[in-house]
Amino acid sequence: MPDPQFDDALRLMLPRLRRFALWLARDSHAADDLVQSTMERALAKASSRRDDESLRAWLFAILYRLFLDGKRRASRYALLLNALGRDEAPTWPSAERVAEAHSTLAAFASLPVEQRSLLLWVTVEGLSYQEVAGILGVPIGTVMSRLSRARRALRALGDGSTETPALRLLK
Repeated sequence: MPDPQFDDALRLMLPRLRRFALWLARDSHAADDLVQSTMERALAKASSRRDDESLRAWLFAILYRLFLDGKRRASRYALLLNALGRDEAPTWPSAERVAEAHSTLAAFASLPVEQRSLLLWVTVEGLSYQEVAGILGVPIGTVMSRLSRARRALRALGDGSTETPALRLLK
């Protein structure tokens, strides 16, 4: 018998999960599919979830991992199509569209998925650094340094400059 409190908590998380999925997938249909898959996985694994674990962080972790798995599958599919002689051109936003868009949103959208995810989790969703560290499976210091780099990259893009990483020679 399903737990009504758990079901209600899942329903309350739907708008947040959909918003996050939209930023990751950049397509409403793909975002809806991602949220549905997340809910299916959460319901299937509800009994294995620890009670002391944050539901919000747990759901975001499921959604993020499903997204990454889907990206890996898509890249393998594209490699297979190229090997068979069918070139499927990726659809990336043109530079003109980005220039016409609102500068902050354009800068945010041009960040790598990892940086966008961090910024969304911490600033929009209000997750703690510890919760984000749990989602990604990394130490909290790593989350803090990645978040710092994401914020710096967003500021640089908002100013219209692109930051190129300095290369160090190792001997």
